[in-house]
Amino acid sequence: MSAGNKLYFASDIHLGAGGYESSREREDRLVRWLDVIKADAGEVFIMGDLFDFWFEYKTVVPRGYIRLLGKLAELSDAGIKLYFFKGNHDMWMFDYFEKELKATIISNELVIERSGKKFFLHHGDGLGPGDGMYKILKKIFRSKLCQWMFARIHPNLGIGIANYWSKNSRIANDKKEGGKPDEQEWLVVYCREVLQATDYDYMVFGHRHLPLDIQLDNKSRYVNLGEWVFYNSYAVFDGEELRLEYFV
Repeated sequence: MSAGNKLYFASDIHLGAGGYESSREREDRLVRWLDVIKADAGEVFIMGDLFDFWFEYKTVVPRGYIRLLGKLAELSDAGIKLYFFKGNHDMWMFDYFEKELKATIISNELVIERSGKKFFLHHGDGLGPGDGMYKILKKIFRSKLCQWMFARIHPNLGIGIANYWSKNSRIANDKKEGGKPDEQEWLVVYCREVLQATDYDYMVFGHRHLPLDIQLDNKSRYVNLGEWVFYNSYAVFDGEELRLEYFV
């Protein structure tokens, strides 16, 4: 069993985006991070868009990422609990990681309490005001019918189409996100709406691609985990406080 008790959170690594060399460099960096944190980690939360594309056919998964998968298996075998959130790029995770890594797959939000602190966790896609077209597409892509139809496509063609789409993503084109005033951050707006009904100490998201730590009220904080192309940012909870940190 793991001797650690810290919680680690990371998001938006987008493995596969930006070409093979760029993706492999990111994978190596992530593996080094996992190797560092395994000494004191109790739980690791990968909060969406680990891959720029992922689809699990019945007997086929996308090739590559062998070093990452091996390291994750090492952590799991050491008793560290793994959580994988479905992001907007890798929402087609099914049971592969559950079987191979004993991971828990989170489709939407996860609410947990640790050391007396209450966490609201979500990748962040489709929340808050605006982005109506994506919210419609998300329902379509997550439908059983859409998944069944895509599974009928031969992997060479299906994954080839997905890789073509990936070339137009923000990460693949080295587009660094810009910040907004707090009141215009749509996930901040969403958090404040949620807090009207339920209290949380920490509301943690990815998707936004910006490391952010914003005080929402006297108790609650909004934390965005950023991404691993420009920032290599993550969060760690040591039982007392959640902090944004950067891996070098």
